[in-house]
Amino acid sequence: MEVILKEDVANLGHRGDVVKVADGYGRNFLLPRKLALQATLANKKQIEEMQAAAARRSATEKVVAEEIAVKLAPVVLVFTRKSGENGQLFGSVTSSDIATELAAQGFEIDRRKITLNEPIKALGNFEVAIKLHREVSAPVKVKVLGDAVAEGEAPAEAPVAAAEETAAE
Repeated sequence: MEVILKEDVANLGHRGDVVKVADGYGRNFLLPRKLALQATLANKKQIEEMQAAAARRSATEKVVAEEIAVKLAPVVLVFTRKSGENGQLFGSVTSSDIATELAAQGFEIDRRKITLNEPIKALGNFEVAIKLHREVSAPVKVKVLGDAVAEGEAPAEAPVAAAEETAAE
């Protein structure tokens, strides 16, 4: 089945591309979610219009994404979580947590744009990439503290240092 993508789809193509996909993927995923149109003759004629509009839209989105990236550069997100003696967290810091904290600071970022290979499960300092646009990515610093620091007790330096060493490797 040939479809025309209306939005960027990961591992498939960009807006306006004509791609060949499996019938089930097109019928059951792309078309119901309005991510694509079936590539008929009438729809193929609209490709040129869609590509021109997409190029204009992409240029304005890129400018906005670059502005947001500049504003995100100094942001440091601090999370306090319960942790064990060796610096392991009992829970984790996920992309949803990061999106919620960014929203609290005035940045409306979708959690799916936050690139975490796996949830953060250790104390320490981390850098998380946020994909704002196809060509623009912004790093955000995330600091995970143990619960002893939140209660005003002496911070557990050894677990934080160990977590930083493993993050650096």
